[in-house]
Amino acid sequence: MPTSRSYGDACGIARALDVVGERWALLVVRELLLGAQRFSDVRRALAGASSNLVSDRLRELGERGVVRRRKLPPPAGSWVYELTEWGRKLEPIVLALGAWGVRVPLPPAPATLSATSVLLYLRSSARPDPKAPPAIYRLELDDRVWTIRTADAQVQVELGEPARADASLCTDPRTLNALLDDPATLDAAMSDGNAAATGDLPALRRLLRAVTTP
Repeated sequence: MPTSRSYGDACGIARALDVVGERWALLVVRELLLGAQRFSDVRRALAGASSNLVSDRLRELGERGVVRRRKLPPPAGSWVYELTEWGRKLEPIVLALGAWGVRVPLPPAPATLSATSVLLYLRSSARPDPKAPPAIYRLELDDRVWTIRTADAQVQVELGEPARADASLCTDPRTLNALLDDPATLDAAMSDGNAAATGDLPALRRLLRAVTTP
């Protein structure tokens, strides 16, 4: 249900929570950190929230100036949601909250794990070899394609098809998370059909091994 509740507290922390403190609000922000998303993409990522609840949070965040809605140009023509410039300032806050939360026990299985969540973990935890050549990867998760770039010991993640790719990986978020935890399981994941990889597999293995688990 929509809400206009306020803490009625002049502290900046309380005023911030008036904007993003409602249940699911920060997870909506999380899903938009890597680029614009359709409503259906956000809804699928937040499996525990109803369509009406996700719609309410997007609307409320839009009214507060955190999120905006726009229509993609033809031939796509679909409506997407994205963070405003002010909304993007939440990124370090959300990532810091995630780093703080890794000590919290995992919820009982089956637990939701979105593509954006795993990719944010990859981007923040990977430490590529600075001596390794730059590489571009095509990563397909949940029927969406992402571009991963590594160069100068940095990782960049973007939504969309790369113009070219040194290696490609098609899998699901949970399998990717397992591969980041144990890159040696790539061959097994490919054999049992949970992952499909093509191109420069040594480069792909370097990417998976670059992640440093907290």
